[in-house]
Amino acid sequence: MNDQIKAADINSSGHLQIGGVDALTLADKYGTPVLVYDVAKIRDQIHRFRNVFEQEHVEYEVSYASKAFASVAIYQVMKQEQAHIDVVSGGELATAIKADFPMEKISFHGNNKSEAELSMALEHGVGTIVVDNFHEIDLLKQLIADSSKRVNVQLRITPGIAAHTNSYIATGQVDSKFGFDVDSGQADKALRELMAISQINVTGIHAHIGSQIFDVQGFKGVAHKLVQIAADWQEKYDFHTKILNVGGGFGIKYSADDHPIHPEDFVRAIIDVVKKSAQESGIDMPAIWIEPGRSIVGPAGYTLYTIGSRKDIPGLLPYVSVDGGMGDNIRPALYNAKYEAVLARDPQAQNIEEVRIAGKYCESGDILSDRQPLPETHPGDVLVMLDTGAYDYAMASNYNRNPRPAVVFVENGRDQLVIKRESYDDLTHLDLNYSL
Repeated sequence: MNDQIKAADINSSGHLQIGGVDALTLADKYGTPVLVYDVAKIRDQIHRFRNVFEQEHVEYEVSYASKAFASVAIYQVMKQEQAHIDVVSGGELATAIKADFPMEKISFHGNNKSEAELSMALEHGVGTIVVDNFHEIDLLKQLIADSSKRVNVQLRITPGIAAHTNSYIATGQVDSKFGFDVDSGQADKALRELMAISQINVTGIHAHIGSQIFDVQGFKGVAHKLVQIAADWQEKYDFHTKILNVGGGFGIKYSADDHPIHPEDFVRAIIDVVKKSAQESGIDMPAIWIEPGRSIVGPAGYTLYTIGSRKDIPGLLPYVSVDGGMGDNIRPALYNAKYEAVLARDPQAQNIEEVRIAGKYCESGDILSDRQPLPETHPGDVLVMLDTGAYDYAMASNYNRNPRPAVVFVENGRDQLVIKRESYDDLTHLDLNYSL
Protein backbone atom coordinates (compact mmCIF):
# COMPACT_ATOMS: atom_id res chain seq x y z
CA MET A 1 0.00 0.00 0.00
CA ASN A 2 1.28 3.46 -0.87
CA ASP A 3 2.24 5.25 2.35
CA GLN A 4 0.50 8.40 1.14
CA ILE A 5 -2.82 6.54 1.20
CA LYS A 6 -4.29 6.31 4.69
CA ALA A 7 -6.91 3.90 5.99
CA ALA A 8 -9.46 6.72 5.91
CA ASP A 9 -8.87 7.04 2.16
CA ILE A 10 -10.31 3.56 1.55
CA ASN A 11 -14.07 2.98 1.54
CA SER A 12 -16.00 -0.16 2.44
CA SER A 13 -15.68 -1.44 -1.14
CA GLY A 14 -11.89 -1.21 -0.93
CA HIS A 15 -11.85 1.67 -3.42
CA LEU A 16 -9.94 4.93 -3.07
CA GLN A 17 -12.19 7.71 -1.85
CA ILE A 18 -11.48 11.43 -2.12
CA GLY A 19 -13.25 13.72 0.31
CA GLY A 20 -15.62 10.87 1.10
CA VAL A 21 -16.51 10.19 -2.56
CA ASP A 22 -15.56 6.98 -4.37
CA ALA A 23 -12.90 7.72 -7.00
CA LEU A 24 -14.53 5.28 -9.44
CA THR A 25 -17.81 7.15 -9.06
CA LEU A 26 -16.03 10.42 -9.84
CA ALA A 27 -14.36 8.93 -12.93
CA ASP A 28 -17.69 7.54 -14.16
CA LYS A 29 -19.58 10.78 -13.49
CA TYR A 30 -17.09 13.29 -14.91
CA GLY A 31 -14.98 11.22 -17.29
CA THR A 32 -11.20 11.11 -17.38
CA PRO A 33 -8.75 12.69 -17.20
CA VAL A 34 -10.18 14.71 -14.34
CA LEU A 35 -8.45 16.65 -11.56
CA VAL A 36 -10.15 16.23 -8.19
CA TYR A 37 -9.47 18.40 -5.12
CA ASP A 38 -10.21 17.41 -1.55
CA VAL A 39 -11.25 20.85 -0.28
CA ALA A 40 -11.03 19.87 3.39
CA LYS A 41 -7.28 19.29 2.93
CA ILE A 42 -6.91 22.81 1.51
CA ARG A 43 -8.75 24.36 4.43
CA ASP A 44 -6.80 22.27 6.94
CA GLN A 45 -3.42 23.43 5.66
CA ILE A 46 -4.46 27.09 5.82
CA HIS A 47 -5.59 26.54 9.41
CA ARG A 48 -2.29 24.85 10.29
CA PHE A 49 -0.31 27.81 8.97
CA ARG A 50 -2.54 30.21 10.86
CA ASN A 51 -2.20 28.28 14.10
CA VAL A 52 1.59 28.70 14.07
CA PHE A 53 1.32 32.49 13.87
CA GLU A 54 -1.44 32.62 16.47
CA GLN A 55 0.59 30.48 18.88
CA GLU A 56 3.63 32.71 18.38
CA HIS A 57 1.58 35.93 18.77
CA VAL A 58 2.87 37.41 15.52
CA GLU A 59 1.00 39.63 13.08
CA TYR A 60 0.81 37.80 9.78
CA GLU A 61 -0.82 37.11 6.46
CA VAL A 62 -1.14 33.71 4.80
CA SER A 63 -1.22 34.67 1.13
CA TYR A 64 -2.12 31.83 -1.24
CA ALA A 65 0.25 31.83 -4.21
CA SER A 66 -2.44 31.29 -6.77
CA LYS A 67 -0.11 30.57 -9.69
CA ALA A 68 -0.19 27.02 -8.27
CA PHE A 69 -3.86 26.77 -9.25
CA ALA A 70 -6.13 29.68 -10.10
CA SER A 71 -9.86 29.43 -10.66
CA VAL A 72 -13.04 31.15 -9.54
CA ALA A 73 -13.79 28.28 -7.16
CA ILE A 74 -10.40 28.21 -5.44
CA TYR A 75 -10.56 31.96 -4.90
CA GLN A 76 -14.01 31.53 -3.39
CA VAL A 77 -12.61 28.94 -0.96
CA MET A 78 -9.84 31.37 -0.05
CA LYS A 79 -12.44 34.08 0.52
CA GLN A 80 -14.39 31.75 2.82
CA GLU A 81 -11.17 31.15 4.76
CA GLN A 82 -10.47 34.90 4.92
CA ALA A 83 -7.09 34.24 3.34
CA HIS A 84 -4.96 36.62 1.32
CA ILE A 85 -3.96 35.74 -2.26
CA ASP A 86 -1.24 36.79 -4.65
CA VAL A 87 -1.69 37.02 -8.40
CA VAL A 88 0.91 37.30 -11.15
CA SER A 89 -1.09 38.37 -14.21
CA GLY A 90 -4.08 40.29 -15.43
CA GLY A 91 -5.78 36.96 -16.07
CA GLU A 92 -5.42 35.80 -12.48
CA LEU A 93 -6.62 39.20 -11.28
CA ALA A 94 -9.63 39.03 -13.62
CA THR A 95 -10.45 35.58 -12.21
CA ALA A 96 -10.27 36.94 -8.65
CA ILE A 97 -12.56 39.80 -9.65
CA LYS A 98 -15.06 37.33 -11.11
CA ALA A 99 -14.89 35.38 -7.83
CA ASP A 100 -15.75 38.60 -5.97
CA PHE A 101 -12.56 38.25 -3.96
CA PRO A 102 -11.82 41.28 -1.73
CA MET A 103 -9.31 43.40 -3.65
CA GLU A 104 -7.63 44.73 -0.52
CA LYS A 105 -6.44 41.18 0.25
CA ILE A 106 -4.58 40.73 -3.04
CA SER A 107 -0.89 41.18 -3.82
CA PHE A 108 0.17 41.61 -7.45
CA HIS A 109 3.51 40.01 -8.39
CA GLY A 110 5.43 39.78 -11.65
CA ASN A 111 8.76 40.75 -13.20
CA ASN A 112 7.23 42.43 -16.27
CA LYS A 113 3.80 43.79 -15.37
CA SER A 114 2.36 45.67 -18.31
CA GLU A 115 0.94 49.17 -18.13
CA ALA A 116 -2.51 47.67 -18.75
CA GLU A 117 -2.09 45.19 -15.87
CA LEU A 118 -0.92 47.88 -13.46
CA SER A 119 -3.81 50.13 -14.53
CA MET A 120 -6.21 47.26 -13.90
CA ALA A 121 -4.73 46.66 -10.45
CA LEU A 122 -4.98 50.36 -9.53
CA GLU A 123 -8.50 50.68 -10.93
CA HIS A 124 -9.76 47.77 -8.83
CA GLY A 125 -7.93 48.77 -5.66
CA VAL A 126 -5.53 45.84 -5.34
CA GLY A 127 -4.16 45.92 -1.80
CA THR A 128 -0.43 45.54 -2.49
CA ILE A 129 1.74 45.78 -5.58
CA VAL A 130 5.04 43.94 -5.21
CA VAL A 131 7.43 46.17 -7.15
CA ASP A 132 10.02 44.17 -9.07
CA ASN A 133 12.10 46.57 -11.21
CA PHE A 134 12.82 50.19 -12.13
CA HIS A 135 10.63 50.09 -15.24
CA GLU A 136 7.70 49.26 -13.00
CA ILE A 137 8.48 52.17 -10.71
CA ASP A 138 8.40 54.49 -13.74
CA LEU A 139 5.08 53.03 -14.90
CA LEU A 140 3.52 53.40 -11.47
CA LYS A 141 4.74 56.97 -11.20
CA GLN A 142 3.11 57.82 -14.52
CA LEU A 143 -0.15 56.04 -13.73
CA ILE A 144 -0.68 57.73 -10.37
CA ALA A 145 0.66 61.16 -11.34
CA ASP A 146 -2.79 62.74 -11.39
CA SER A 147 -4.20 60.73 -8.50
CA SER A 148 -4.36 61.44 -4.80
CA LYS A 149 -4.91 57.77 -3.98
CA ARG A 150 -2.24 56.06 -1.90
CA VAL A 151 -0.80 52.83 -3.26
CA ASN A 152 0.72 50.18 -0.97
CA VAL A 153 3.81 48.46 -2.34
CA GLN A 154 6.35 45.91 -1.19
CA LEU A 155 9.87 45.97 -2.58
CA ARG A 156 11.03 42.64 -3.98
CA ILE A 157 14.72 41.96 -3.54
CA THR A 158 17.03 39.13 -4.55
CA PRO A 159 18.74 38.29 -1.26
CA GLY A 160 21.62 36.32 -2.75
CA ILE A 161 20.46 33.10 -1.09
CA ALA A 162 20.19 30.05 -3.32
CA ALA A 163 17.75 27.37 -2.21
CA HIS A 164 18.51 23.69 -2.71
CA THR A 165 15.96 23.04 -5.44
CA ASN A 166 15.64 22.61 -9.21
CA SER A 167 17.38 25.44 -11.08
CA TYR A 168 14.16 26.15 -12.99
CA ILE A 169 12.37 27.09 -9.78
CA ALA A 170 15.15 28.79 -7.81
CA THR A 171 14.64 32.56 -7.55
CA GLY A 172 16.58 33.96 -4.59
CA GLN A 173 20.06 33.96 -6.11
CA VAL A 174 21.64 37.16 -7.45
CA ASP A 175 21.47 35.91 -11.06
CA SER A 176 17.67 35.97 -11.29
CA LYS A 177 15.12 37.79 -13.41
CA PHE A 178 13.18 38.71 -10.26
CA GLY A 179 13.65 41.64 -7.91
CA PHE A 180 16.26 44.24 -7.03
CA ASP A 181 19.80 43.12 -6.26
CA VAL A 182 20.97 44.11 -2.78
CA ASP A 183 24.77 44.02 -2.99
CA SER A 184 25.00 46.28 -6.06
CA GLY A 185 22.87 48.98 -4.42
CA GLN A 186 19.86 48.47 -6.71
CA ALA A 187 17.52 47.79 -3.81
CA ASP A 188 18.61 50.94 -1.95
CA LYS A 189 18.11 53.03 -5.08
CA ALA A 190 14.65 51.53 -5.63
CA LEU A 191 13.63 52.32 -2.05
CA ARG A 192 14.77 55.94 -2.40
CA GLU A 193 12.82 56.34 -5.65
CA LEU A 194 9.65 54.85 -4.16
CA MET A 195 9.88 56.94 -0.98
CA ALA A 196 10.14 60.06 -3.13
CA ILE A 197 6.69 59.40 -4.68
CA SER A 198 4.13 60.92 -2.31
CA GLN A 199 1.27 58.60 -3.34
CA ILE A 200 3.29 55.42 -2.70
CA ASN A 201 3.39 53.79 0.71
CA VAL A 202 6.20 51.25 0.99
CA THR A 203 4.91 48.75 3.54
CA GLY A 204 7.65 46.16 3.46
CA ILE A 205 10.30 44.01 1.86
CA HIS A 206 9.69 40.84 -0.13
CA ALA A 207 11.94 37.93 -1.08
CA HIS A 208 11.29 34.47 -2.48
CA ILE A 209 14.10 31.93 -2.69
CA GLY A 210 12.45 29.21 -4.77
CA SER A 211 10.01 26.32 -4.76
CA GLN A 212 9.80 22.72 -3.52
CA ILE A 213 12.41 23.38 -0.82
CA PHE A 214 13.12 20.81 1.89
CA ASP A 215 15.94 22.58 3.73
CA VAL A 216 14.92 25.07 6.42
CA GLN A 217 18.33 26.79 6.38
CA GLY A 218 17.49 28.81 3.27
CA PHE A 219 14.39 30.22 4.94
CA LYS A 220 16.32 31.04 8.09
CA GLY A 221 18.91 32.79 5.98
CA VAL A 222 16.44 34.91 4.06
CA ALA A 223 14.55 35.83 7.24
CA HIS A 224 17.78 37.04 8.88
CA LYS A 225 18.83 38.89 5.70
CA LEU A 226 15.51 40.73 5.47
CA VAL A 227 15.79 41.91 9.07
CA GLN A 228 19.34 43.11 8.42
CA ILE A 229 18.15 45.09 5.40
CA ALA A 230 15.23 46.52 7.36
CA ALA A 231 17.59 47.68 10.13
CA ASP A 232 20.01 49.16 7.60
CA TRP A 233 17.23 51.07 5.83
CA GLN A 234 15.85 52.33 9.11
CA GLU A 235 19.24 53.79 10.01
CA LYS A 236 20.00 55.24 6.56
CA TYR A 237 16.58 56.37 5.35
CA ASP A 238 14.37 56.40 8.46
CA PHE A 239 12.29 53.70 6.74
CA HIS A 240 10.37 51.57 9.20
CA THR A 241 9.50 48.18 7.75
CA LYS A 242 5.99 47.07 8.69
CA ILE A 243 6.02 43.77 6.77
CA LEU A 244 8.62 41.14 5.96
CA ASN A 245 7.32 38.88 3.20
CA VAL A 246 9.44 35.72 3.03
CA GLY A 247 7.56 34.19 0.09
CA GLY A 248 6.77 30.51 -0.11
CA GLY A 249 8.28 27.39 -1.60
CA PHE A 250 7.67 24.90 1.21
CA GLY A 251 8.28 21.45 -0.23
CA ILE A 252 5.76 18.60 -0.23
CA LYS A 253 6.08 14.83 -0.56
CA TYR A 254 5.53 13.67 -4.15
CA SER A 255 7.34 10.34 -3.94
CA ALA A 256 9.23 8.06 -1.57
CA ASP A 257 12.40 9.98 -2.44
CA ASP A 258 11.03 13.19 -0.91
CA HIS A 259 11.54 13.86 2.78
CA PRO A 260 10.08 17.29 3.56
CA ILE A 261 9.47 18.65 7.02
CA HIS A 262 5.98 19.86 7.85
CA PRO A 263 5.32 23.23 6.16
CA GLU A 264 4.35 24.81 9.47
CA ASP A 265 7.77 23.85 10.85
CA PHE A 266 9.31 26.07 8.17
CA VAL A 267 7.10 28.90 9.39
CA ARG A 268 7.98 28.40 13.04
CA ALA A 269 11.69 28.54 12.17
CA ILE A 270 11.15 31.76 10.20
CA ILE A 271 9.27 33.37 13.09
CA ASP A 272 12.02 32.43 15.55
CA VAL A 273 14.72 34.00 13.36
CA VAL A 274 12.76 37.20 12.72
CA LYS A 275 11.96 37.64 16.42
CA LYS A 276 15.55 37.14 17.49
CA SER A 277 17.08 39.19 14.66
CA ALA A 278 14.63 42.07 15.13
CA GLN A 279 15.42 42.26 18.82
CA GLU A 280 19.16 42.17 18.17
CA SER A 281 18.88 44.82 15.42
CA GLY A 282 16.75 47.15 17.48
CA ILE A 283 13.80 47.33 15.08
CA ASP A 284 10.14 46.88 15.88
CA MET A 285 8.85 43.37 15.25
CA PRO A 286 7.30 43.44 11.75
CA ALA A 287 4.37 41.41 10.52
CA ILE A 288 5.41 38.27 8.67
CA TRP A 289 3.77 37.30 5.39
CA ILE A 290 4.15 33.93 3.73
CA GLU A 291 3.06 32.90 0.24
CA PRO A 292 2.40 29.14 0.19
CA GLY A 293 0.88 27.72 -2.97
CA ARG A 294 2.06 24.16 -3.60
CA SER A 295 1.88 23.24 0.10
CA ILE A 296 -1.78 24.35 0.26
CA VAL A 297 -3.20 22.74 -2.89
CA GLY A 298 -0.60 20.18 -4.00
CA PRO A 299 -1.46 17.32 -1.61
CA ALA A 300 -5.18 18.02 -2.05
CA GLY A 301 -5.13 17.17 -5.77
CA TYR A 302 -5.68 13.79 -7.47
CA THR A 303 -5.65 13.21 -11.23
CA LEU A 304 -7.80 10.33 -12.46
CA TYR A 305 -6.84 8.67 -15.75
CA THR A 306 -8.18 5.67 -17.66
CA ILE A 307 -5.62 3.07 -18.69
CA GLY A 308 -5.60 2.14 -22.37
CA SER A 309 -2.86 0.44 -24.36
CA ARG A 310 0.19 -1.43 -23.12
CA LYS A 311 3.54 -2.08 -24.83
CA ASP A 312 5.88 -4.80 -23.58
CA ILE A 313 9.54 -4.83 -24.65
CA PRO A 314 11.77 -7.75 -23.58
CA GLY A 315 14.32 -6.62 -21.01
CA LEU A 316 12.78 -3.15 -20.58
CA LEU A 317 9.99 -1.65 -18.52
CA PRO A 318 6.53 -1.92 -20.08
CA TYR A 319 4.69 1.21 -21.21
CA VAL A 320 1.21 1.55 -19.73
CA SER A 321 -0.62 4.40 -21.46
CA VAL A 322 -3.33 6.63 -20.06
CA ASP A 323 -5.78 9.08 -21.61
CA GLY A 324 -3.93 12.20 -20.44
CA GLY A 325 -0.29 13.17 -20.16
CA MET A 326 1.89 16.21 -20.68
CA GLY A 327 -1.09 18.32 -21.72
CA ASP A 328 -2.56 18.12 -18.20
CA ASN A 329 0.75 17.62 -16.34
CA ILE A 330 3.85 19.04 -18.02
CA ARG A 331 6.01 18.83 -14.88
CA PRO A 332 7.57 15.37 -15.46
CA ALA A 333 8.60 16.33 -19.00
CA LEU A 334 9.63 19.87 -18.02
CA TYR A 335 11.88 19.12 -15.04
CA ASN A 336 11.65 15.41 -14.32
CA ALA A 337 9.12 15.82 -11.53
CA LYS A 338 8.23 12.57 -9.75
CA TYR A 339 4.76 11.36 -8.77
CA GLU A 340 3.24 8.19 -7.37
CA ALA A 341 0.06 6.45 -8.50
CA VAL A 342 -2.42 3.83 -7.34
CA LEU A 343 -5.39 2.00 -8.83
CA ALA A 344 -8.74 3.48 -7.80
CA ARG A 345 -10.37 0.03 -7.52
CA ASP A 346 -7.79 -1.24 -5.01
CA PRO A 347 -5.12 1.20 -3.79
CA GLN A 348 -3.92 -1.47 -1.33
CA ALA A 349 -3.31 -4.08 -4.03
CA GLN A 350 0.08 -5.80 -4.02
CA ASN A 351 2.43 -4.39 -6.65
CA ILE A 352 3.75 -7.02 -9.04
CA GLU A 353 5.77 -5.00 -11.56
CA GLU A 354 7.31 -1.64 -12.42
CA VAL A 355 6.05 0.18 -15.49
CA ARG A 356 6.36 3.47 -17.29
CA ILE A 357 3.16 5.53 -17.21
CA ALA A 358 2.96 7.02 -20.70
CA GLY A 359 0.72 9.82 -21.90
CA LYS A 360 -1.17 10.02 -25.18
CA TYR A 361 0.68 13.01 -26.62
CA CYS A 362 2.93 12.81 -29.68
CA GLU A 363 6.22 13.21 -27.80
CA SER A 364 8.60 10.48 -26.66
CA GLY A 365 9.13 12.53 -23.52
CA ASP A 366 5.44 12.32 -22.59
CA ILE A 367 6.08 10.04 -19.62
CA LEU A 368 4.17 10.80 -16.42
CA SER A 369 6.19 8.31 -14.36
CA ASP A 370 9.33 6.55 -15.57
CA ARG A 371 9.32 3.85 -12.89
CA GLN A 372 5.97 3.21 -11.22
CA PRO A 373 5.26 0.08 -9.14
CA LEU A 374 1.75 -1.21 -9.90
CA PRO A 375 -0.40 -4.30 -9.44
CA GLU A 376 -1.78 -6.08 -12.49
CA THR A 377 -3.61 -3.56 -14.68
CA HIS A 378 -6.18 -3.84 -17.45
CA PRO A 379 -7.52 -1.44 -20.09
CA GLY A 380 -10.31 0.56 -18.48
CA ASP A 381 -8.73 0.63 -15.01
CA VAL A 382 -8.73 4.05 -13.36
CA LEU A 383 -5.23 5.13 -12.39
CA VAL A 384 -4.99 7.87 -9.74
CA MET A 385 -1.90 10.06 -9.67
CA LEU A 386 -1.36 11.60 -6.25
CA ASP A 387 -0.43 15.13 -5.15
CA THR A 388 -1.26 16.78 -8.47
CA GLY A 389 -2.97 19.87 -7.10
CA ALA A 390 -0.19 22.37 -7.83
CA TYR A 391 1.08 23.51 -11.24
CA ASP A 392 -0.70 20.72 -13.13
CA TYR A 393 -3.91 22.32 -14.36
CA ALA A 394 -2.23 25.72 -14.02
CA MET A 395 0.32 24.71 -16.68
CA ALA A 396 -2.06 22.64 -18.83
CA SER A 397 -2.10 23.11 -22.59
CA ASN A 398 -4.01 22.12 -25.71
CA TYR A 399 -1.04 20.40 -27.31
CA ASN A 400 -2.15 18.07 -30.14
CA ARG A 401 -5.47 19.94 -29.86
CA ASN A 402 -6.50 17.89 -26.87
CA PRO A 403 -9.07 19.52 -24.57
CA ARG A 404 -8.00 20.38 -21.03
CA PRO A 405 -9.59 18.20 -18.33
CA ALA A 406 -12.43 18.96 -15.97
CA VAL A 407 -11.78 20.01 -12.36
CA VAL A 408 -13.97 18.79 -9.52
CA PHE A 409 -14.07 19.85 -5.86
CA VAL A 410 -15.17 17.36 -3.21
CA GLU A 411 -15.96 18.05 0.42
CA ASN A 412 -17.91 16.22 3.11
CA GLY A 413 -18.93 13.44 0.76
CA ARG A 414 -20.25 15.76 -1.95
CA ASP A 415 -18.76 16.60 -5.33
CA GLN A 416 -19.12 19.63 -7.60
CA LEU A 417 -17.81 20.44 -11.06
CA VAL A 418 -15.87 23.73 -10.84
CA ILE A 419 -14.17 23.82 -14.27
CA LYS A 420 -15.86 22.21 -17.24
CA ARG A 421 -13.98 19.85 -19.51
CA GLU A 422 -13.09 21.66 -22.72
CA SER A 423 -14.96 20.55 -25.82
CA TYR A 424 -13.71 20.37 -29.39
CA ASP A 425 -15.78 23.48 -30.07
CA ASP A 426 -13.85 25.24 -27.30
CA LEU A 427 -10.62 24.40 -29.12
CA THR A 428 -11.71 26.17 -32.30
CA HIS A 429 -13.87 29.03 -31.02
CA LEU A 430 -11.08 31.59 -31.49
CA ASP A 431 -10.06 30.28 -34.93
CA LEU A 432 -10.95 32.37 -37.99
CA ASN A 433 -11.38 31.32 -41.60
CA TYR A 434 -8.62 32.23 -44.04
CA SER A 435 -10.00 34.20 -46.95
CA LEU A 436 -7.14 35.97 -48.78
